[in-house]
Amino acid sequence: MVKATLEGPGIRLSAAELLAQRESRLPTSRHRPASRRPGALPAKPAGAGMDLREIRAFAEGDDARRIDPAATARTGIPHIRSFHEDRDDTVLLVADFRPPMLWGTGNALRSVRGARMLARQGWQALARGAAIAAIAFDAAGTALVPGGAGAPHMARIAQMLAGRHDHALDAITEPTGAGATLSQALIQATRLAPSGSEVLLATGVEGIAPEDEPALARLARRRRVRLLLALDPLDTAPPARALPIHAGALHRMARLQPVDTHALAARLRALNVSLDVIAHDAG
Repeated sequence: MVKATLEGPGIRLSAAELLAQRESRLPTSRHRPASRRPGALPAKPAGAGMDLREIRAFAEGDDARRIDPAATARTGIPHIRSFHEDRDDTVLLVADFRPPMLWGTGNALRSVRGARMLARQGWQALARGAAIAAIAFDAAGTALVPGGAGAPHMARIAQMLAGRHDHALDAITEPTGAGATLSQALIQATRLAPSGSEVLLATGVEGIAPEDEPALARLARRRRVRLLLALDPLDTAPPARALPIHAGALHRMARLQPVDTHALAARLRALNVSLDVIAHDAG
C-alpha cells in the first residue's frame, strides 16, 4: 500500500518534468572569458581581466602586494591598485530531500516543488550563459553534479535529482541510517561553488536548524545565497480546529500556526542569506 501511494502524481519526481521547466532558448555562443572554466565571465570586454579600476586608500584585508608606490609616496598614506577581475557566474542548485520535505497536502510534495523551482532557476542561468552545478541530499546520503553548461548538462542534473528523489522516497520505508545533514551538504557546497557564485537552496520551514547556521554563514561569505522556501497549504493556512499530534510516545491535540516567514527572513539576513518563498500554487 505504501509503495503504491508513493507512485502518485506530484510524489515521484521525473527528469522529464524538470527539463520541461525550460522557459527560453539557450545562447548559441558565449563571450569567451580569460578562464576556460564554465561560469567564469569577464567583468569587462576581452583583454580587460586585469585592467586598472582605481587607486584607493589601503584598507584592512587588502593585498599588500598591490600597494602603489607613487600614490603612497605622494599622499603619505598607503594606497593600492584595484583591478577589474573575472567574476564567476556559476549557480549551484541544492535540493533538500530529507523526510520533512517528503510530504504535502497540495498537488505535489514540498521536495518536488522545490526541485521544479531549482530547475527553472537552472534553465534561467543557462540562458544567460552561466554554468550550473547541483547537490541533492537526503536520508540516504548525497549526490552531486559538478559545474557545466548547456542543455546536456542540465539533463544530467535532472537525472541526478530524479534518481536521488527516488532514493529518498525509498528510504522512508527502508531506512538506511542517519543520512546527510544540511551542514554536511553546505560544506560540500562551499567546495563546489567558487567565490562570487550564487547558491540556491530549496528546503522547508524545518530545513535550517541552529546547528546549521555556522556552515550557512561560511557559505554566504563569498557567495550570494538564496533560500527557496517550499511552503505547503498547511504551512500558510492551517485548519482552525485542533489536530492530533503524534511524536513517539507523545500524543496531544494542538492548533497549527501559519509559518512566520518574516521571522525566518530576519534570521537569514543575519547570515547574509536572502529568502524566496515558493507559494503552494507556484510549484
